[in-house]
Amino acid sequence: MRVKIIINPYANRWRAQKRIPAIQKAFDEVDVEHVIVITSSPGQATEEARLAVEQGFDAVVAAGGDGTVNEIVNGLVPAAGDGPTVPLAVLPIGTGNDLSEMLGNPTDPAGVARMVSNRKTRQLDLGRVNDHYFANNCAVAMEPMITIENVKIKRLKGKARYMAALAIGLLKLKAWDMDITWDDGGYKGPTILLSVCNGPRTGGQFMMAPDAQVDDGLFDFVLLPNVSKMTVLRLLPKLFGGTHVLAPQVTYHRTRVLTLTSEPGTAIHADGEVLTTSTHAVRYEIMPGKLTLLIP
Repeated sequence: MRVKIIINPYANRWRAQKRIPAIQKAFDEVDVEHVIVITSSPGQATEEARLAVEQGFDAVVAAGGDGTVNEIVNGLVPAAGDGPTVPLAVLPIGTGNDLSEMLGNPTDPAGVARMVSNRKTRQLDLGRVNDHYFANNCAVAMEPMITIENVKIKRLKGKARYMAALAIGLLKLKAWDMDITWDDGGYKGPTILLSVCNGPRTGGQFMMAPDAQVDDGLFDFVLLPNVSKMTVLRLLPKLFGGTHVLAPQVTYHRTRVLTLTSEPGTAIHADGEVLTTSTHAVRYEIMPGKLTLLIP
């Protein structure tokens, strides 16, 4: 078995770089031939994943956070053609590790190395938004706007940084005029939040879609129309336990395809990474069983 390990050293504010010797040691101790690639620029993980398939590697390991997984998925999917991807293992050493943690995967290099050597796999759904693929969550409107504000803040870290970005985002918040269609319904009007989910948790702590399953062939989506900022503030604490979906203002539903138009243009983020700051037309579609994931 030949494995390419793609490490994002910047993950978790450069803390991932300190894990490289432990990763090397863990894979040296199992019967897995491996090559380690350390990325140095955005998008490199996507190209290294594509090359891994071309070079005949049997599996790829994503060592980083959800953003690193997202980059690698976007290399594996085009290389897979019409079939499932080459097996992927996740070593969660990033700031946000929602997908791996929700699936109960090992969190230490030795555990992931053993998991890879066991070669047990599971098929997961993937999402496609326009020409980009995602494994866990993709949102328009308010969520990516806060992500953009979060990236701008340099002096704060962790939850303090996110809370500052949230406060700035709420001050700037204005509804987007959207025309949204899904499998068996639709909505047209001012919209504050639309989160399309393959997995249940996003942002490291928010149970955005508490009933979502990664292998049911469906998205779960959360839609919030134009409400007062006070209502938004009342709903935010409910995200930690997923009870926001019970609020009468919230639409929580499932679909295979979702399309929307937006005026003004909306930002999009996927697995925590901003894809665009403004677009007027968005199409989501589920890709059942597309991702081959190595599991314990």
